[in-house]
Order: sequence, then C-alpha cells, then structure tokens
Amino acid sequence: KVGWYNAVLQPAFHLPYPDDTLAFVVLSTPSMFDKALKPFVSKERLKIIRDPVDQCVSHHLSRVKEKFPDQRVDIMFDYEMLPSRKPKFLAQTAAHVAGAAYYYQRKDVKLDPWGKKKIFGVCIHPKYGGWFAIRGLLLFPAIQVPFLEQPAPVDCVSTEEKRIELLEQFNFHWQDGRYRDIIEVKERYSEEQKAYFATPPAERLRLLGLSQ
Repeated sequence: KVGWYNAVLQPAFHLPYPDDTLAFVVLSTPSMFDKALKPFVSKERLKIIRDPVDQCVSHHLSRVKEKFPDQRVDIMFDYEMLPSRKPKFLAQTAAHVAGAAYYYQRKDVKLDPWGKKKIFGVCIHPKYGGWFAIRGLLLFPAIQVPFLEQPAPVDCVSTEEKRIELLEQFNFHWQDGRYRDIIEVKERYSEEQKAYFATPPAERLRLLGLSQ
C-alpha cells in the first residue's frame, strides 16, 4: 500500500496517492538478461536509442498496462527524476515496505564503525542476494486495499558482523560485486551479464551487437 511507503519517508518524498492505494514493486531477476533483454534487443534493434535495459523494462511494463484496459495504471521507473532532480520514488524503500527485499542501512548496525563517513544502504533479496534490480512501480489509483496486510521483508543478513561486512563491501568495494554474495544465492548473473553491467554505459550497445 502507498501508505506503508509514505509512513517511513519525509513528506518531500511521499507518493501523491491515498494511503490504501494498491502498488506493485517490480524486480528483475538474473534470468531477465537472457529471457527479456536479449530477445527485446534482437526484435527492436533499430529502435534502441537510449539504455537498452531501461527500454526493455519500459516495453514490458507497458504490456502489463495493456492487460488492464479498464483500469488506470501509473508506472514509475527507477531511473525517472522529478524536475527537482529527486527520484520519482525511492526504489529500495519501496522494495523493503513491500516485503520484496530487505533494505540494510547504517541504522541496522548497533556499533557503527564509520564515524563521519557517508554510508549508503543496500537491498538484499533472500533468494538472489544482490543479484537483482528494482526496476519500477505499478500503481492502481482506483484500487483501494484497506485490509491488505504488510509482509515483513526477510532479514537474511541477520548478524551484526555480516551487516557491517555488507555495508563495507557495498560502499567501498562495490565494483568487485562481492556484496552481492553476502548470503548463499540460488541464482546469479551470467558472465555475459556481469561483463555487460561492468562496461561503461556508452560502450554497452556494442556488446549487444548494436552500433553507437
């Protein structure tokens, strides 16, 4: 429910819907690369002008919207910004309140070792660890769900030591991706997918066989 999200954020970040409005957080799993992105790129080859992943997600969420011709469905993407340069929604907070993934933050560590350093939080999924992404939000303004019960996200990094290790790796060594394997995972990115996301965005089109 939108109210779960708004309840944990300052008013500046609130979503402009009634508290009982139904919303879905959309995640991509490791298999998205082969099952969605590559088929999309080979089919839409000539129409890809920005980021292939963003366009692929946009394409699929637009198809979801078409399944509800009688409903208003508002879509927000993780990369969208407001004119104020603030993100349209805070993806990790949304995933946490929806019970999709646990958003580990500095406040989840009792004995904070970082002093004055800025420490960013990170979501971990109980099945995929850090090998997933939060792609968007589907909102159904006409559907109110006052009786929906809030599911708690799975606290899969439950010890103080592991949480410190997770935040250390994410903040100071994120390039090597070790934070993604903080727990035992069921599936991770393929080598091809890792290479794709490790490549600077401007050079990714070439990896997919697209010209600049």
